Formats: sequence, C-alpha cells, structure tokens
Amino acid sequence: MNGAKEVIARIVNGFVTRQNDSDAFGGNPAGVVLDADNLSEADMLAIAGKIGLSETAFVSKSATEGFKLDFFTPNRRIAHCGHATIATFSYMAELGKVREGVTSKETVDGPRKIVIKNGAAYMEQLAPKYEQSLAWADRAVSEAEVLASLGLKEGDLDERLRPVLVNTGNSFVVVAVRDAAVLNEIAPDQQKINDISTRLDLIGYYVFTSDRSATQADATTRMFAPRYAIEEESATGMAAGPLACLLYDLLDEKKSRFVIEQGHFMTPASPSVITVELDLEDGNITGLMAGGYGSVMEEMIVTI
Repeated sequence: MNGAKEVIARIVNGFVTRQNDSDAFGGNPAGVVLDADNLSEADMLAIAGKIGLSETAFVSKSATEGFKLDFFTPNRRIAHCGHATIATFSYMAELGKVREGVTSKETVDGPRKIVIKNGAAYMEQLAPKYEQSLAWADRAVSEAEVLASLGLKEGDLDERLRPVLVNTGNSFVVVAVRDAAVLNEIAPDQQKINDISTRLDLIGYYVFTSDRSATQADATTRMFAPRYAIEEESATGMAAGPLACLLYDLLDEKKSRFVIEQGHFMTPASPSVITVELDLEDGNITGLMAGGYGSVMEEMIVTI
C-alpha cells in the first residue's frame, strides 16, 4: 500500500505478579513503541487503535528529560499512564537503555521523575487533591448517581469513607466498599460511568476494599474507565497513587509504603501488584512514587 508505514511494537505487561526473576504472570498489557520520533500524533493514535490495548506508550528523544513519552488509548491521547510507564521503563531497563537510579519522562503535562530499582520502575505523581461529593453538584453529579452506576447500595459501602474524587495528576472517583464479595459483584453501567466521568473530567472510577480477609495487600481494587475505551483494567498505577494517599490521609493508615492489588476480579483474572511509596514531610504527603515490574509478552508489526 503506497505510503504505508510499518512500526514494531512490543506488548509488555506492567505491574506483573512475580514469584521470582523468571516467573512473572498477570499484570496489565501495554503497547510500547520505541524510536517514535518520526511519528505524528495521528500516526500514534492509529497505531494505538490497531494494537487495541487500553494504552500504548510512544518513546522518543527529549531535549529536557531522559525520554519523551506520549500515551494513547484506542480513541484519544492521555496525559499519563501508569502501567504503560512501568512497562516501558522496565523494558528499557532490560535492554540496557536505562540504568538503576533516577531518570525522567517528558509528557504533555510536564516532566515526571522515574526511578529504576532492581529492575522495577517507579513513576512520580503529585501531592493529592481531594474533592468531596458535595462539590460535584455544579457539574450535575450526585453521590447516589455514582453508586447507581456501579449497581451499589448504601449498605455496600465501607462505612468509614464516602466516595471522593482524588487527583495526583489525573482524577479518579475512589469508592470504598465493604468487602471482597461486594467488589466482586459490582455491575458497572458503562454508559453512566462514561457520562459521569465526562462531567467530572475523570479517567474513571477506582473501587476498592481494604478487607484483609480478601488480600494480604493493603487494598484490592477494580478500575472502570469507559471514557477512555477501558471497560475494566487489570492494573492502574495512576489510580493506585491516589488510593494510597486516601488510605494515609482519610483512613489514617500512617505509613509510607502501600501494596495495591488489582485484576483479581476480572474475567479472566490478571492479578497485578502496584507498590506506592509516599513522600512525607511533617506528616503531609508531598508526592509519591508508584511502581512495579514489567514483562515482555510479544512483538507485533503494525501497518498504518
């Protein structure tokens, strides 16, 4: 086909569960395209659409940071993506393109620090901003409407916490439910979630339980983001950061390191592990790093 371009993409699972260096499973697949300097925004969107995963990262040179990363879902650009960042930098660490220690990514929303530790990649997020549900009225969104869009009732919630919007660079409505059974039985209305996400300018919803009978982690979660063509995602680093902040600030779990699980309640299950380390100053969160391991699954050639 005249003028066609062939681009090599790798499918890399971010936030995989690891038993040891050679045994990685689960995680969230992302497309990773290296040497993307000559691709236009339209090219990137077309490639992301053909790969068909929730996000694809495009890596090019940066004049100011270690690398420039552009992220696309199948239908639009997104400022940041946690699992695609972890997938990309873990893969580049495996190739020797980045070393242990500090590097950075340039994004459309400004630079972010990246740290490589023992082959795992950690990405910087900002200090949290919270918005309670009463503040949503000016955008014609109610807490009851959010619950209805998930098929939840009042009695399904963790009585310690009402749904809250949290932003550490991207906005999510975070909903705490009573236990794993409630989390498993959520019946998302994707159209309603999409409408609410548009009105509140969200990536999506992050629903969790800290019921310790269900997990050894600090929380286990589900994420819904139909606004970005993601009905459900198995690992969301940009949402795990806000959740860790919420656990610290609003549920009074005063520690600096949180382990978040995701993907257990998907069909098929794809268990993922996200570690969040909070930066604290005088007991206040000033920033955070969310990270984990990546694992290359396959290579594909995309023609646009």
